[in-house]
Amino acid sequence: MPLGLLWLGLTLLGALQIQAQDSTLNLIPAPSLHRVPLQPNFQDDQFQGKWYVVGVAGNAFSKEEQGKFKMYSTNYELKEDHSYNVTSILLKDENCDYFIRPFVPTSQPGELSLGNIKAYPRLQSYTVRVASTDYNQFAMVFFRAVTQKQENFKITLYGRTKELPPELKENFISFVKSLGLTDDHIVFPVPIDKCIDG
Repeated sequence: MPLGLLWLGLTLLGALQIQAQDSTLNLIPAPSLHRVPLQPNFQDDQFQGKWYVVGVAGNAFSKEEQGKFKMYSTNYELKEDHSYNVTSILLKDENCDYFIRPFVPTSQPGELSLGNIKAYPRLQSYTVRVASTDYNQFAMVFFRAVTQKQENFKITLYGRTKELPPELKENFISFVKSLGLTDDHIVFPVPIDKCIDG
């Protein structure tokens, strides 16, 4: 159950992962981290703040969710030790759900891991990589969760606003496809105001 809540907080992947564990679903393998770039000269202080989830793609997502998947926001609050308190705010059953988790830096700038991983017994590792950002408009962030049974990965297109120029969405689609996903794995959440504009 806690693993499911983690995924929900990170893009409602919990339900998808539980379904995947209980089925014979063949997921596209997660790419090697060597294939996922890191933002050069990553600036953790400039990355902090509020981001809207404008696009998301992953090996447990399907195009069928398009139109049903609601936009949510994620706030990265930088702490003195250069870790982040990360809060995602989602609309669920007409209520605002808040999911808070710590992301701690690894030895590579722009790469983070889940700080309280022991709270999720089935989770073996959780890696976050800021692949690309201009800090003011967009960011593309790669997430990989490894359990004993499978690897789930996703790429999130963040925006400082709810709308991004078409060329940034096209760059996101190209990046996603370079990691082995297809159009069927890409979802652009429906913009909303409730909860995420607080």
